[in-house]
Amino acid sequence: MKITKAFKQAVGLGIIAGARTFMAPAVISHMYSRHPSRYLEHTPFEFMQTISASKVFKVLALGELVGDKLPNAPNRTDFPGLIGRTVAGIWVGASVYKAHRKKAFVGGLIGGASALAATFGCFFLRDALGKKTNIPDPIIGAVEDVMTITAGVILAKGY
Repeated sequence: MKITKAFKQAVGLGIIAGARTFMAPAVISHMYSRHPSRYLEHTPFEFMQTISASKVFKVLALGELVGDKLPNAPNRTDFPGLIGRTVAGIWVGASVYKAHRKKAFVGGLIGGASALAATFGCFFLRDALGKKTNIPDPIIGAVEDVMTITAGVILAKGY
């Protein structure tokens, strides 16, 4: 079985969505607003190729980076956050697959499953690191932000 670029992007973006809900749509809308795919034209994913969508998702991602550090921030595994992250993973996975002339449904499954797994993986890793090292949670969250942003940049450049 050959692992395609679309598969790698769907998994990577799904993982990013599991860590930060809006970062994955911000990355993909940035990519496609600068390098549009004709295969996204006349589809529900077409708006992801607009500069406006790119800007909106970047503002949402920035807000999430700040909000994550607040003491009253909900757990990412609480139902609304879990659903949001999974839906973001489904959306970006489907978008990438469609842009590569593949079945959006398959990409959505890959992206959504990756986001779901990463949501719990990041949650338990962050919790364990905090308990083991006594590093304050906002510091660990900031490190997670840097890793997520870096992964997004790498995925966008690899486009």
